[in-house]
Amino acid sequence: MKNNSPLIILSRTAPTFLERLFELEVPEIFDGLITIKKIVREPGERAKVAVESYDDRIDPVGACVGMKGSRIHGIVRELKNENIDVINYTTNSTLFIQRALSPAKITSIKLDDEKHRAEVYLKPDQISLAIGKGGHNIRLAGKLTGYEIDVFRDVEEEIEDVELDEFAEDIEEWIIDELKRIGCDTAKAVLELPNEDLVKRTELEEETINEVKKILKAEFE
Repeated sequence: MKNNSPLIILSRTAPTFLERLFELEVPEIFDGLITIKKIVREPGERAKVAVESYDDRIDPVGACVGMKGSRIHGIVRELKNENIDVINYTTNSTLFIQRALSPAKITSIKLDDEKHRAEVYLKPDQISLAIGKGGHNIRLAGKLTGYEIDVFRDVEEEIEDVELDEFAEDIEEWIIDELKRIGCDTAKAVLELPNEDLVKRTELEEETINEVKKILKAEFE
């Protein structure tokens, strides 16, 4: 109250403001069919919204986004193009962290529930996606899930390449020579080329190439 009159203070940066926008745009939230479990924001940059449906027939994320993004676009415009990630809430901490770090694809997660820490392992090209521009994505994922998230490069992705000569016992020498003739000196060099290219560029038949690739793949499994 101010001078016996009610004074209302509205903050566009408050999570509650975003919650009300969702209620206006998404009838299922207004009607209580979908619940917003938690909202975290870095106003003007990015927000993450965890939603849950009490009706198995309703996809909470799909309902919030709308056909071709029609519902979410209205909210994004109102917030001057703040990026909004809508996430399916779950009590499974591992899955929730995985969803919260979207759009990055996680290889594996190790949780320490006592300290509320999570070690997240990703392929090298996914690390920058997990962290996000200015670190917004990983900070918000931590706030949303309640875990302090540490990102690590997946060591299994760093298996060193192997020279073709190392497979002399399993692959005939003339086949190795034929592959080396076109510049494929290592196992990964062969595996990365489509069968069609290998058939065109070498004297090998597709059946032989399939057998060679099977042997090479076994080295990395």
